[in-house]
Amino acid sequence: MSADRARTAIYEAPPNIALIKYWGMRDVDRGLPCNASLSVTLERLRSRTSVRFDAALREDLVELNGAPAAEGARQSVVRFLDRVREMADLNLRASVRSENNFPTASGLASSASGFAALAGAACAAAGLRPTGRALSQLARYGSGSASRSIFGGFVEWRAGAKPDGSDCYARSLYPADHWPDLVDEVVLVEGAPVKEVRSEVAMQWSVRTSPGYSRRLAEIPRRLERMRRAIGARDAGALFPVVMEECDSFREVCETTRPALDYLTSTSRAILGEVHAINREAGRPLAAYTHDAGAHVHVFTLARHAPGVRRRLARIPGVREILRVRPGPGARRARPGPTGPGA
Repeated sequence: MSADRARTAIYEAPPNIALIKYWGMRDVDRGLPCNASLSVTLERLRSRTSVRFDAALREDLVELNGAPAAEGARQSVVRFLDRVREMADLNLRASVRSENNFPTASGLASSASGFAALAGAACAAAGLRPTGRALSQLARYGSGSASRSIFGGFVEWRAGAKPDGSDCYARSLYPADHWPDLVDEVVLVEGAPVKEVRSEVAMQWSVRTSPGYSRRLAEIPRRLERMRRAIGARDAGALFPVVMEECDSFREVCETTRPALDYLTSTSRAILGEVHAINREAGRPLAAYTHDAGAHVHVFTLARHAPGVRRRLARIPGVREILRVRPGPGARRARPGPTGPGA
């Protein structure tokens, strides 16, 4: 392999949706979370990132979705590249190009997929060959939830307790094909605002100001154990209520933060209400909602119930599109080629 090719690499990484949310850091500099989290890695949706270290460059160039990245985003990427350069003892500037085939900065975990892809591409281009655990530990420096997007299927990010973060890493609990009947209807809403405050900043507001934050932390270990058992048993009746309980706890903390963090639109709230109506009419939990720091809503159900659930969600005013996805694979090295929702 030529020296030029050895300094270029492309990675693809998927977003993930957290069923147990990571919200708050015990150590901001090291990217260490206050609590463990659990997520589902999503198929089809992905960030595709290329990194080229080039002696001819005098500064790092960062392009996102075909346009120069905003200065704040560029600086985040540069800081991440600096960490990789230090690890590899490399003194070259880089050209970074990243594309998402789903909406960016709107609560669909584009930072998770983006930094997971950047971690993989930058390491490969720099000649590093980290283990999956080490790559997840590196990815968290860009975005905490990026540590989970390294792996496919059902993923737990262990918070750890050591000050140096050596016991803080993501791991796969179950592979993507563990629960073939589980479906995620990703409901995209019209007018979903682009986040003005990065989640990494907003969550620290919650740590400092939300009166319910400490109670939420105390509740998470038991909720996490209930969720592990339900996923292991493929028990939707046990899983769906705890998914919504966790989402409601997360939202309550956000809304009692000062200044308040209200990520939902009226359409988002109508979707939550419709899921409750579906379950109430069925007399059992047929579906569960969850959302991250954004207006779009993920509605989990089983494949046999999905057509009926989807029809009801599609009738809600303000629903723009519904994407049906399942648990999918994690980050991987890619070859040059097209990108897009169907690629």
